[in-house]
Amino acid sequence: MLAIVGVSALTGPVAAADPGEDLDTIGIKLMEAPADRRDDSRAQRYIIDHLAPGTTIRRQVEISNRTDKRKRIQLYAAAADVQGEQFRFGEGRTANELSSWTSLSQPEVTLEPGQNQAVTTTIAVPPTASAGERYAVVWASAASDPKPNAVAKVHRVGIRVYLDVGPGGEPASGFDIEEFTTSRAADGRPSLTVKVTNTGGRALDLSGTLWLTDEPGEIRAGPFPVVEGTTLAPEQTGKVTVALPSRLDNGPWKAELTLTSGVVRRTATMVVTFPDPGDPPATFKASNVRMIFTGSAAAGLLVLVGIILFLRRAQLKSLAAAVTGARRRR
Repeated sequence: MLAIVGVSALTGPVAAADPGEDLDTIGIKLMEAPADRRDDSRAQRYIIDHLAPGTTIRRQVEISNRTDKRKRIQLYAAAADVQGEQFRFGEGRTANELSSWTSLSQPEVTLEPGQNQAVTTTIAVPPTASAGERYAVVWASAASDPKPNAVAKVHRVGIRVYLDVGPGGEPASGFDIEEFTTSRAADGRPSLTVKVTNTGGRALDLSGTLWLTDEPGEIRAGPFPVVEGTTLAPEQTGKVTVALPSRLDNGPWKAELTLTSGVVRRTATMVVTFPDPGDPPATFKASNVRMIFTGSAAAGLLVLVGIILFLRRAQLKSLAAAVTGARRRR
């Protein structure tokens, strides 16, 4: 699975790529994830963890050469941040706090065509580290073969790192779906934009789908995928967009949107209409929003509910015993 693709040293968003892309270049993929994140699809692609100060973790990554030539591949960690609703990486080997804590077991590998090699990534959090989430990228970089009168390009592929530091348990993840905005371009293409706020303590990578049902319930269209690439830092508000087919009429439509980030999923349902071409966008406040946890997060929530019910039951028993004792004393 290719986790991140970038070409040259230009700054910009680090976007996810499909495993089948870039078959004639180098690749990198994460080979392991924490057991408690086995249900988190993000943790299968990126290094995501919560650590106390003074803790060290190690993750195996695999470097591959999918070209037809021998490649010398440099390995290093560099800075990243979440800005403008996107995960953005720094230029070249720009460092930040997290990248300075990150090292690789080998600074470079030389691979024959079709060869793979495992490398260990180590993240050592200093005992004096302050609390908060930090971002970086573990990069594999190789220069293209030089050509006469041409500028050599540097191809980089990497794995995002989301590391939260602090004592105790990991901050909860969550988000609110606040409003839908429908619009239609001059050429007739409709789109739906959704306002989302990250209400948790960890960054979110949002994906999802939209279903549309006409008011009589006779026509159901979809699923239409959310345009991926929106990453929200804690407490940040941003937007995700769903592109729709030009033939879609104005409605009204019952819109059911499901957004996901890792094991947290929210679904919002509301009735919307689309404007005519050239008319201003229409905004609809979200209603009937529900949050769904999957996998280990769901199990944790069930445990919490069980504890609350147990304590509530114990309180009721104690109250009943007190009342009975008072009656006997009378």
